[in-house]
Amino acid sequence: MAGRTVRLVLLVGAAALASGSQGDREPVYRDCVLRCEERNCSGAALKHFRSRQPIYMSLAGWTCQDDCKYECMWVTVGLYLQEGHKVPQFHGKWPFFRFLCFQEPASAVASFLNGLASLVMLCRYRTSVPASSPMYPTCVAFAWKMDYFCASTVILHSVYLCCVRTVGLQRPAVASAFRALLLLMLTAHVSYLSLVRFDYGYNLAANVAIGLVNAAWWLTWCLRNRQRLPHVRKCIVVVLLLQGLSLLELLDFPPLFWVLDAHAVWHVSTIPVHVLFFSFLEDDSLYLLKESEAKFKLD
Repeated sequence: MAGRTVRLVLLVGAAALASGSQGDREPVYRDCVLRCEERNCSGAALKHFRSRQPIYMSLAGWTCQDDCKYECMWVTVGLYLQEGHKVPQFHGKWPFFRFLCFQEPASAVASFLNGLASLVMLCRYRTSVPASSPMYPTCVAFAWKMDYFCASTVILHSVYLCCVRTVGLQRPAVASAFRALLLLMLTAHVSYLSLVRFDYGYNLAANVAIGLVNAAWWLTWCLRNRQRLPHVRKCIVVVLLLQGLSLLELLDFPPLFWVLDAHAVWHVSTIPVHVLFFSFLEDDSLYLLKESEAKFKLD
């Protein structure tokens, strides 16, 4: 028992100097994973593992090695708690209870609800706004393309909409070029995180930077037009709420009940923001349609 405690204390002291996360640097964790893989992840044992693995786990890409890491993670967490130490992270993430094939079930459910809210509001937008509205193609077609990737695309989509609203309606070529630039940025961002290294620090910094550009651009346009266009107040509320709620992403604490963390709370809290933002887009598109029809009659 004393030997384990000494190893844990030494690990905590060296955390700032070593790479990786504290939990996966722990010798107890590494030895556990090594023994588990030797025992279960080769030969007849691997065939036995695959035969008893649920189909949804294999379809989700869970391997024998992943299973060993998951089981050994909880062995290490139990040891830390037993010795009175703080819960460590593993491979850059907090430990979560796995549900079915979801490693972060609360975030998965929250993301689904977030996407569902966006889909419902997008369908409502398509129903209530005629296709002849100047903003209609932008809000519908580009949303479908962007929404398939990651959370960063939501911010990039908002930046693009702002560009279209402030510049693109008068200069479509500028909006098209800006869209190509954003797609190139998104491709580079996703490629780096997927193929080179999934760096949480870089991802957070990139999202914060883009978010600040998005907030400043939208707020500047809203403040300039708040007297002429009353519905821009909705946009102001959306921007301020998103900036405030983004602070949840900066919080860092072990998940409550090993399920609910700050990221999941952020996903849930942004659902009404999406509803309000689409309401603003609907009002603004209808305004632009009326303005376009009025100009057509004058001509």
